[in-house]
Amino acid sequence: MSGRSNVRAPLSVLIPVKNGAANLSECLATVAFADELVVVDSASTDGTQEIATAARARVVQFTWNGKFPRKKNWSLENIPWRHEWVLIIDADERITPELEREIISAIRRSDVDGFYLNRRFWFLDGWINHCGYFPSWNLRLFRHRKGRYERVEAGSEFDSGDNEVHEHVLLDGRAEYLSTPMEHYAFPDITTFIEKHNRYATWEAAVRAQLCRRSDEETLRPNAFGTALQRKRWLKRLARRAPFRPTLRFLYHFVWRQGFRDGYRGWILCRLLAWYELISAAKARELAICRVRRESC
Repeated sequence: MSGRSNVRAPLSVLIPVKNGAANLSECLATVAFADELVVVDSASTDGTQEIATAARARVVQFTWNGKFPRKKNWSLENIPWRHEWVLIIDADERITPELEREIISAIRRSDVDGFYLNRRFWFLDGWINHCGYFPSWNLRLFRHRKGRYERVEAGSEFDSGDNEVHEHVLLDGRAEYLSTPMEHYAFPDITTFIEKHNRYATWEAAVRAQLCRRSDEETLRPNAFGTALQRKRWLKRLARRAPFRPTLRFLYHFVWRQGFRDGYRGWILCRLLAWYELISAAKARELAICRVRRESC
């Protein structure tokens, strides 16, 4: 990509992967400005390791024992990072040249410990600019000693994987926001969306009580007046017992968050989000019934 610096920034990049060969090469190319690239792999069998090595990334293998910490927290705690600042990016995400320049400038600051990065989602051959999916803020750039992902336990009966996917970073310090969004190719087609969100619904049903409680040192607190992520979690807690949740969620994304402005892809995405709400609520009810039956036996 044009407009990139030839001088490597004093920055470490963490890319957690498992069989990410389809996306990894392009991802690594967009973070080549960083001095240290670390790919934390989970025994991939699709050539992921060779792609990472060819792009001068160091490959670290992670074997999960089914307990905490999961992959990202383990990496933050155990890898001897070369630099103070770490950028965490998934294989299906891309750093643009404009965002690269912002990051290089940001890590020179001494008065901030972390930065939220915005994500723009690619869906049905176009960008989603509304629907409540943009802006989408995540704390991805921070001083590695200052941040850890929240610990959310789904229970041993659920295979939630070895990596933190939905969990957010809890930062011991001050954070600001970078204006230029990164590109996220998470949902190249509807099949991928449905497969991922079916897994997400199972996870959310298992942990919904933990995510919505008021206070916990190891989870992000719901807060109507907090960060964008805290407000989002507060809204989820508020909506837990609302009637007609799928319909309300569709109206929220399509009307209130102006999903109609994204045209056909906005309509489809908002309908899928309503479907996700239905599946999540149904799985939560199913799980509650199963637990009552087990306790009564």
